[in-house]
Amino acid sequence: MASDITRRHLLATLPAGLALASLPGTAGALTVGQARALVDQVVGEVNGVINSGKSESAMLRSFEAIFVRHADVRYIAQSALGPAGRRASKAQMSAYIKAFQGYMARKYGRRFREFIGGRIEVTDARPLKSFYEVRTVAHLRGQAPFRVDWHVFDKSGRERFFNIIIEGVNMLAAERTEIGAMLDRRGGDIGALTADLTRAG
Repeated sequence: MASDITRRHLLATLPAGLALASLPGTAGALTVGQARALVDQVVGEVNGVINSGKSESAMLRSFEAIFVRHADVRYIAQSALGPAGRRASKAQMSAYIKAFQGYMARKYGRRFREFIGGRIEVTDARPLKSFYEVRTVAHLRGQAPFRVDWHVFDKSGRERFFNIIIEGVNMLAAERTEIGAMLDRRGGDIGALTADLTRAG
């Protein structure tokens, strides 16, 4: 049964205490204003979807489109896979990234779907190490507002977000742990992991 999302529900999907993994080397020519503008656009699109009245399947397709447009999918997928990616063929990596993209859209799209009736708003942006952090606040029905941070860089040549931090809990590091565990359970078989990711999330 659907219910309003809670901090506990969010944090249950993201193991606590994880640090940033595989940080990008440089922020390039990206500016604070560009980073904030990217997240403003993402948040606007997410808010539009969660309050659109669409069916769950339609919303998840919309979230996947947002993810593809505004996230550095390749970087996130490769970071989640970790060193195992070095032994993958080009075809294996391409298939894995495509499966990972759908998996992430379904997994986190369902979380965002539970924001129905609420909103996310951008509050601040600042340079942080070799990337930019854009702070947002999630306002949900019947709950105290809570912080959601977005990490943005231009490693691919265009500004993209590569991580989301929910009340200090790191999505990128959490997914690296989760994907690593899934791969271990499949004996390191990237093909088997890819097949299972198409059904997971």
